[in-house]
Amino acid sequence: MSSLFRIFIPQSPIRNPKLTYLILLILLLFCLCPQWNAVSAMPPVQRSVLPNGLILLVSEEPSLPFVTLQLLIDSGSRTDPSGEEGLAHLTARGLLLGTTKRPVTAIHEELDFMGASLNASSGRDYATLSLRVLKKDLDKGLDLFMDVLTQPTFPEEEIRREVEKTLAAIQSAEEEPEEVAEKEFRKSLFLGSPYGHPVEGTKESLPRLTRDMIVRFYRAYYHPNNSILTMVGDMTAQEIKTKLLPRLALWSKVEVPQVPSHITFAKEKKAVKIDRGISQANIILGHSGVSRENPDYYALTVMNYILGGGGFASRLMEEIRNKRGLAYSVASFFDPGKYPGSFQIVLQTKNSSARESITLALEQMERIQKEQVSEKELEGAKKYLIGSFPLRLDTQGKLANFLTQMEYYRLGLDYPGKYPSLIRSVTREEVNRVARKYLQPENYILVVVANLKEAGMD
Repeated sequence: MSSLFRIFIPQSPIRNPKLTYLILLILLLFCLCPQWNAVSAMPPVQRSVLPNGLILLVSEEPSLPFVTLQLLIDSGSRTDPSGEEGLAHLTARGLLLGTTKRPVTAIHEELDFMGASLNASSGRDYATLSLRVLKKDLDKGLDLFMDVLTQPTFPEEEIRREVEKTLAAIQSAEEEPEEVAEKEFRKSLFLGSPYGHPVEGTKESLPRLTRDMIVRFYRAYYHPNNSILTMVGDMTAQEIKTKLLPRLALWSKVEVPQVPSHITFAKEKKAVKIDRGISQANIILGHSGVSRENPDYYALTVMNYILGGGGFASRLMEEIRNKRGLAYSVASFFDPGKYPGSFQIVLQTKNSSARESITLALEQMERIQKEQVSEKELEGAKKYLIGSFPLRLDTQGKLANFLTQMEYYRLGLDYPGKYPSLIRSVTREEVNRVARKYLQPENYILVVVANLKEAGMD
């Protein structure tokens, strides 16, 4: 999912102290300089719905001679049919493998010649097709963009190669303890519901996927009335009218199937222990979360920053790493989507301190439920969250992604202006209320990938 909708900034083990100090200095300046705390003025955004049902967002931003397009198709991995996990991902990737006019080699050659980038991918909720092109090459870029979108051929040989690459990536991920832990956590928490399987599919499902399945999936979902297109950059209203709209008008509206996406969660406490000959334990402790449209989202944002989303300012980091030196990294986050996602505490520690670290994490969950957070913690969280907000909008690509998701999650075009007041309005009482309502220190999924004998968990 986009970083816009993760309710924290993930912390990684510190490998470059100079870089870390620089980042901390920048964040400190954000908090101390009042003029930086206001959300930067965004360029105007025009929203329209075309006759074919496509939602079009346009933001003219002529400071650089580039144009960025991002198309969102409501067809993520949650729409994968049972037994065909990975189909949405493979369909999105297949867009760039050849069209009726261009083999895959010609697509790459054109992109190289223009110095443009064209990417297609799928997440759990939706797929995206993104183009970044120089203003002078906008006509050629739009031709290529619409060609891969509306005329993909999904060549059998190229599809097989893509499947093999994905299988190799899955195999490689099995050697990464954190990847193993995350996959097991999602499988245990979501109990076979649409968010439970990996976006890229599984070793079992991928070999079953065929070109016919991909074509069927593409014909079902890849339509304008199931999509949002955002265009940001150096173009005028007249250029949009003459260059973009005629091309989009040729994209036909078709009825899209409605796929039920009811999310079910594990209802009982569960521990999954995976034995690996490694020196440090990789631990995920978590439970059900919220959707992005949950009205408590902003109170949860502040609460989680204090608990474990605020890096060195968070309680988990202070208690587990700074005071006791137990964890290499520790953080918490809510992972919301169109439907309720998860809450996770993720930490890495020596095998021998795994049990103690887990106990300390649970204690901090209980503490934030029972005790009011301090005024200093509350204000620090608000200053950071408001002050860092403009970093989400500081490039064309980020702005296009932000606007697209703003539309997808129905936040409204006035959301950037409202965000500071939504955060400022959170009170200490609300922080404790949402902690009591949404944190579950008595009912959680625990996944530990470690040398279980050294961790005392065998």
